[in-house]
Amino acid sequence: MKKSLWLISAGAMALGSSVPVAWAQDSGTAVDPESVNIIVTATRRASPLSDVPIAVSAVTAQAMQNSGATDIRALNQLAPSLLLSSTGTEANASARIRGIGTVGDNPGLESSVAVFIDGVYRSRTGAGLNELGEIERVEVLRGPQGTLFGRNASAGLINIISKAPEFKLAGKAEITYGNYDYWRLAGRITGPVSDQLALSLDGVWSKRDGFYDLVNASGAKVGETNDRDRYFLRGQALFEPNDALSIRLIGDYTHRDESCCGAAYIETRERRPVAGGGYSTAPFNRIAAILAGQGSTFPVDPYDRNLHITAGRDYVSKLKDWGISGEINYDLGGAKLTSITAYRNYKSQDYGDYDYSGADLLYRDPNTYRQFRTFTQEVRAQGSAFGEVLDWLVGGYYAHEKLALEDNIRFGADYGRFAACRLMAGASVNSNLTAAQLGACGSGLATQALISGTQAQLNAGLTPAVGATQASIISTGLGNGLRALAAIPSGTGDVASLYHQKSENWALFTHNIVHITRQLDLTLGLRYTHESKRFSADFNNNNATCAALQASGLSSIATNPLLRNTSAGTLAGGILTLGCLGNGSTGLNALDLNDKITDGEFSGTAVLSWKPIDELLVYGSYSKGYKAGGYNLDRFQLGSTGLNPVPAVFAPRTNTDVTSLRFAAEKVDAFEVGLKYSQPKWSANIAAFRQEFKNFQLNTFNGTSFVVQNINGCDGALTAARTCASGDVGPGLISQGVELELSATPVRNVRLSGGFTYARAKFANRLVGSGDGTVPLDPALFLLPGSINSQAPEAVTTVSASWTPPLGSNGLSALFYVDGRMSSDFNTGSDLFPEKRQDGYAVFNARVGIRGPQQRWAVEFWGQNIFNQDYTQVAFSSPLQSSSPSTSTTGQFALGAPMANQLISAYLAEPRTYGVTLRGSF
Repeated sequence: MKKSLWLISAGAMALGSSVPVAWAQDSGTAVDPESVNIIVTATRRASPLSDVPIAVSAVTAQAMQNSGATDIRALNQLAPSLLLSSTGTEANASARIRGIGTVGDNPGLESSVAVFIDGVYRSRTGAGLNELGEIERVEVLRGPQGTLFGRNASAGLINIISKAPEFKLAGKAEITYGNYDYWRLAGRITGPVSDQLALSLDGVWSKRDGFYDLVNASGAKVGETNDRDRYFLRGQALFEPNDALSIRLIGDYTHRDESCCGAAYIETRERRPVAGGGYSTAPFNRIAAILAGQGSTFPVDPYDRNLHITAGRDYVSKLKDWGISGEINYDLGGAKLTSITAYRNYKSQDYGDYDYSGADLLYRDPNTYRQFRTFTQEVRAQGSAFGEVLDWLVGGYYAHEKLALEDNIRFGADYGRFAACRLMAGASVNSNLTAAQLGACGSGLATQALISGTQAQLNAGLTPAVGATQASIISTGLGNGLRALAAIPSGTGDVASLYHQKSENWALFTHNIVHITRQLDLTLGLRYTHESKRFSADFNNNNATCAALQASGLSSIATNPLLRNTSAGTLAGGILTLGCLGNGSTGLNALDLNDKITDGEFSGTAVLSWKPIDELLVYGSYSKGYKAGGYNLDRFQLGSTGLNPVPAVFAPRTNTDVTSLRFAAEKVDAFEVGLKYSQPKWSANIAAFRQEFKNFQLNTFNGTSFVVQNINGCDGALTAARTCASGDVGPGLISQGVELELSATPVRNVRLSGGFTYARAKFANRLVGSGDGTVPLDPALFLLPGSINSQAPEAVTTVSASWTPPLGSNGLSALFYVDGRMSSDFNTGSDLFPEKRQDGYAVFNARVGIRGPQQRWAVEFWGQNIFNQDYTQVAFSSPLQSSSPSTSTTGQFALGAPMANQLISAYLAEPRTYGVTLRGSF
């Protein structure tokens, strides 16, 4: 498959297609409609794209509209270096540029790819998955950013510019209907109130049936999920009392009340290694057998999109996101002042079934939510000096954010029996129990009898080694532990687990262009960022079973050197781990966690650019990027330092464990050389890059909890403890490659664009989990060394073509449009389990229509993913659904694992959609 995609990419490039470019401009700036050169503000200066010595792609409103875009996910079709995906909720969106990004499931982590809308920083990528309304364009800046935009970013930036109010009465409206009973209404009205004041109002409402059917155990439909029910409003005022002063006020509100997001099983087999490599399939998967006894069913084909989850645990996704901002621009003559002040309030509630199965194991309760309240202030001054030899810019930025998270994870009615049965089945090559026994164990018909039988077997096995008396004591303790585990009441867990993080950030930055000669420029940028974060957490957890288990003798059995590697020691550790899942215990209620981190860092850029002729720009650059550290907002990792001689869950936690939730700032050194050539009818851009990341913030779900580590490489060999000296620590992840962008208007009314990116985002061969080399790489990440990062296809090609021929002489025209994204293979899981690998694929969108004179009206028929390509956005380890962490993946066979039976679920990409849009304007 990879070879075929390389051929597709090569063929596409040979046809002269290129990266996403836009034939766009700032409001009020005239442009030749047939020109491929555009005006962007990526350097905070209005410049033709061909004159900007940084890697930036721009997509106009027309290009977004043709592709069917309603949020930034559609940029995947138009920007080959960008990949956007979402997981358990749309609040958990993740953006990657050149194979680098931050997994979005943990709200404590900011994204390596920043999102700005109208100059206002959105603290998490998920905010960009809302409706965008009427936009002017979207700019995608690749590589570290910080000397031009308020908030710094280590991998890149998505800059969305909405359409400003106009001093001419105008309006537009559109109505769309598609399959899945999709309705979308959108409109905009704008015009003057006076010669100095203009207003505008945008609105969007959309509703759609779900992409998945929820079915019961017999396969009958009982509901649906991944639907759409949302609306968006944005009002603006533009006040221009004179030519020197402009004030723009924006207020927006987004509301969502949807069911999201379901996941389908893509791997349910139990695999066994075979001599010479590969694997065979066991007669049954012992985990699936337990779940089947508890009523779960498993689809033959996940792309049938039939999901079976616990009745009454439907996925719920609610969102209220609003904000106000004011941008003031004042031209003093010798300098221009800009001030952007904003406040945003983002609150999402996402809850429901958390195990993605028909068994009632785990769920998030309706009180779960996350909220960001963010105030930002940016001030810039820019101008020219020394006879326009110097274009200077200085600025300051301040942000104050309050993050509140209530994350209530509770055990369902089947959890206790599932946990006990999983442990009794064992993790050796053959299950200790038959499929029939496991089903009866899961259902409760034989749970107690099997516990008694397991206790007896343990007693018989221990007696020769420790004597009858000790064997009886140990086996009785283990049997009682299994009984307590199996009897955990439904609803046990978090009553109210609250996390708070207050962040304050201020920065000073400057970005200056020195015109050494008419053809040679030197750009120098510098930024100092100061960051402080204060963390606190309060827990209300009712898991009394955990407290009792920790107070029993199970910990002594699990840590006894004579028993540690025996079935008794393993079982004792398993009972504690599953009975106290994620440190869930009444012991948490006495904690008062508080901590603070403070950091300051310089970052910046230097670019040398040369224009030997007007049509050609050559440049080379170095950039140093930075992304703040923070806290892992997950009680599951409380007390887990990576150096624990005994698992943290074996004992109650204390307030001193709070530092274990910290992670350090991410840093990058980036190098780039590029060439831009532009003619009136075609252009070509080439860039080669290398980005070296230290303390790369990796967030991965290991089947139980979210693990956050700072990934670094080691130049020398690792010690026996899998660490290295601080002097040997180097970059842990390096992304390098080339990007090619081409665009053309070969004949009138025909436009071609597209692009090709080869990016190899590869981990170092030897990795550690801290910047000083003292923390080993987490065992869940054992596949990372020497491998390509997740969500990082090495080769991506995008193509788009539009033809708008006139129809007769009465002003009518037609629209024929197609775009496509062709991607090579990549792994979708941050732990790189081979079961989570996605084969290469191609996705195409198309649109045909008829448009009236001056495009005053249009009728368009459209399709997205027109060939109904099946592919996975993100695959993950289904929560708790393996026999042990060491028997999860076939990748562990090389380490001696006797089998692998982790069930794998996936958030699937959207299926084919199609419909018709009617559009009118005046």
